[in-house]
Amino acid sequence: MDAFGEPVKVVARRRDGYAHEVEIEGRHRVLVDEPTEAGGADSGPSPTRLIAAGLASCVAITVEMYAARKGWALGDLEVEVEVEYERYVPSAFDIALRLPEGLDEAQRERLLKIAAKCPVRRILAEETAVSERLEAR
Repeated sequence: MDAFGEPVKVVARRRDGYAHEVEIEGRHRVLVDEPTEAGGADSGPSPTRLIAAGLASCVAITVEMYAARKGWALGDLEVEVEVEYERYVPSAFDIALRLPEGLDEAQRERLLKIAAKCPVRRILAEETAVSERLEAR
């Protein structure tokens, strides 16, 4: 379910090799693939890189929303996520929050704490229920 209590549907359809077109809610599409060193054609980001992209954008949006509510001008905000891998599986995510000049130290520290509250970070830092099932086509 999304923030409004509605279920969200995401479907991955195979295109070629490991490449899949991922359809989100019937209106957004993303091409996902594996890098060449993993046997893919590198025609799109890998699933784990999409997680890092989701984390970076979620942190940025969370910080921007908070700053807007406080009336703080953020200007050029940048969030960088570096992923460490252990055998193709992310083992650590390092988030660098780059804030523009002009914010005082208390504001900067508050925004860092708010960044840690983004939903994607919370999902990655805690165990989230995931289930699998088979369905007939």
